[in-house]
Amino acid sequence: MSTQNSNSTNTLTQAGRYLIVISAFLGWFFAGWHLGINSLAMGSAAKDLLRNSGQYEVVEADRETAIAQIEKDGSGDAEALAKASADKRLKTDSSSWFGYYVCALLFGGAAGGLVFGRIGDRFGRVKGMTAAICCYSSMSLLAYYVQAPWQLLVMRFFVCMGMGGMWPNGVALMSEVWSGVSRPLLAGVIGTAANIGIFVVASIGKYVREVSIDDWRWVMILGGAPIVLGILIPFIVPESPRWLAQKAGGSTDEKKPSVGTSEIFQSALLPVTLIGILLATVPLFGSWGSSNWAVKWAEDAGSDGLKAQVIMWRSLPGIVGSFLGGWIASLVGRRRSYLLNCMICLASAQCMFWFSSPTEPGMFLVWTAVLGFFSGIFFGWLPLFLPELFVTRIRSVGAGVCFNFGRIITAITVFITAGLIAYFDNDFREIGRITSLIYLFGAIGILLMPKGVEGKIKD
Repeated sequence: MSTQNSNSTNTLTQAGRYLIVISAFLGWFFAGWHLGINSLAMGSAAKDLLRNSGQYEVVEADRETAIAQIEKDGSGDAEALAKASADKRLKTDSSSWFGYYVCALLFGGAAGGLVFGRIGDRFGRVKGMTAAICCYSSMSLLAYYVQAPWQLLVMRFFVCMGMGGMWPNGVALMSEVWSGVSRPLLAGVIGTAANIGIFVVASIGKYVREVSIDDWRWVMILGGAPIVLGILIPFIVPESPRWLAQKAGGSTDEKKPSVGTSEIFQSALLPVTLIGILLATVPLFGSWGSSNWAVKWAEDAGSDGLKAQVIMWRSLPGIVGSFLGGWIASLVGRRRSYLLNCMICLASAQCMFWFSSPTEPGMFLVWTAVLGFFSGIFFGWLPLFLPELFVTRIRSVGAGVCFNFGRIITAITVFITAGLIAYFDNDFREIGRITSLIYLFGAIGILLMPKGVEGKIKD
């Protein structure tokens, strides 16, 4: 960093620095609201929107299934069994849509990181952050009026674009203004913000107003509330002095040739990039493509209150885990901490899906909490580790591509899983036991990391 940049950064008042921290934290905290909304409300929303289509009333095929069941058992209520058959079709199809909404979150987050990241680079971090917050808030308000599952899918994609765009601008703004703060602490602060948001939304869904098939739209209004923050930010939050200096031509970095994304896929860097993508994909898929099915399982087999509890029991330990993730990686070592965490997450997920059930919520919630803590560690580990894979000149591009490719690969895999829900017969035990094996790939990947990569890591 040039002397001019150091001096211009120091021109910020202490109040301005704290406003930047607060706004970045709140922006990612409210993004966490939408992560929580995705888990809490999308299953109920899918059921309601599908039910309103009129395709899930009792039909002749349901009656035939009921008659066959009665003939097999020797007794039964034909109408009740036919209704149960129709309800099962609704649950199965809503599970598929639940998966599609997770895909919208991941694809939207990747697209938003690119679109709003460029806005932040070109027009300023504060403007990029403002646009991202207003995007996820306004699109959530519009989602209140949707009448079909595909309409909600489109709205959630744009909501998640805003969420994905909040991350690079918030991280860049904080790191440029608080460059003296230890990186593990910064990684922990950023990691906890979203988990706190998830926990708050789940708590509202548990103790204030339940989210059900008949009453879920109010959550879209809740998700739109942060638009007030988006409107206020450009008036009260100062821009990054380092970005202003670069824009004015005062930084020597600006005179360097721009870095193209293709460069990190060239032969010398390709192994590093592929490892970064794998190590980012594992925790993302573990969270959204595996353990997140426990929420839908709780909704179908338990109750609307239980699904909110599942989110709370996962996110509260996740807050602690994500805050400690950077510190644990620094103390234990990047490679060792990732390996141990993969094995613990694998064991926890397998225990949850083999030996517990929402119908007996005690141990189910305990295993949810254990998995929440250790999976949270990854999200304090990633902001610390991914930048270290790349030299300074290509660090931002490399880390961003690894994380976003992780989102895209996870989204594709979740999309495939959602399409196979009928094949699994809506059996969340089997789905979870299979999908949680992703942690085994993470353990293998970190062990196979080439020595050339290890040399770039402060381990």
